[in-house]
Amino acid sequence: MRPLGRTGIQVSPYCLGTMMFGQVGNPDHDECVRIIHRALDAGINVVDTADVYGPRGESEEIVGKALKGRRDDVVLATKVNGSMGEDPNRGGSSRRWIVTEVEHSLRRLRTDHIDLYQIHHPDPHTDIEETLSALTDLVRSGKVRAIGSSNAPASEIVEAQWVAERRGLQRLRTEQPTYSVLNRGIEREILPTCRRYGMGTLVWSPLAMGLLTGRYRKGGPEPLNARMHWVPRHMTDERKLDAVEQLVPLAEEAGLSLTHLAMAFAITHPGVTSAIIGPRTVEHLDDLLAGATVTLDDEILDRVDQIVPPGTDVGPIDVSYTPPAITRTSLRRRSADERAAA
Repeated sequence: MRPLGRTGIQVSPYCLGTMMFGQVGNPDHDECVRIIHRALDAGINVVDTADVYGPRGESEEIVGKALKGRRDDVVLATKVNGSMGEDPNRGGSSRRWIVTEVEHSLRRLRTDHIDLYQIHHPDPHTDIEETLSALTDLVRSGKVRAIGSSNAPASEIVEAQWVAERRGLQRLRTEQPTYSVLNRGIEREILPTCRRYGMGTLVWSPLAMGLLTGRYRKGGPEPLNARMHWVPRHMTDERKLDAVEQLVPLAEEAGLSLTHLAMAFAITHPGVTSAIIGPRTVEHLDDLLAGATVTLDDEILDRVDQIVPPGTDVGPIDVSYTPPAITRTSLRRRSADERAAA
């Protein structure tokens, strides 16, 4: 077990992610329940879900079924912020939505409290003090034990910590960023920032959305699975496929599958608390569990560094958060009138 930042909570190096539970991934609720039970029996004690998974609450409902009679032995994490309907106010990080949606999550999860309640994505339209104030009230009411962020830039983590201290509010205890051999960008600022503030980190997609399973190779057929509609560019990015082609023989030389090498890499970094696995089937889970005791020596890690240098993102993951300063043209370019006047 590892300490989840300075919360006093102990969690396993693997966290069971449930994004693949429900219509988007595995629609068989009974099998999903078996996956959860198998993970818990294997020693995983933290389960991460979100209101939007399934979609729209189905994953939380499955988790709620699975944890009946076992709730007290599980660190239960979920998230809020994603759109849960056509109404523009059924999403985001406003007080209005957070205090409403937490009740829906509690009902779906069949519990009276959430151990870790996370803001799924930064919300540039909402003042961070508004969000932290609402989350603080949930902690004080006992409905939430600790709060965290997900996909947040280092600057926004720092701002949230400053606001919490200045206003006497609950501070973020965790961050959930993406991290893998192919996406190491968080090593530059996010992981050092989290360590500085004593925050735990639950990293998502340590297998780079499946690229680090070895099933997708350069020159091979493009993924046809409908679940991959989120990440078309990610799965066919030539730079990433080139890196995979170098990692496959490295894993073979070490006597490992690429999957096991990738998972061991993710939990080796001292700034990483737990890596989120997202099995869709029992077989997927069993394969991941088979590599849970793998450790990598310095020689292997040095060679990984040569293939993908520390702090480097080989390419973005399409579903990662991109700030408005990048996505909105108007924030990157002066208007035509301003350019003409200059």
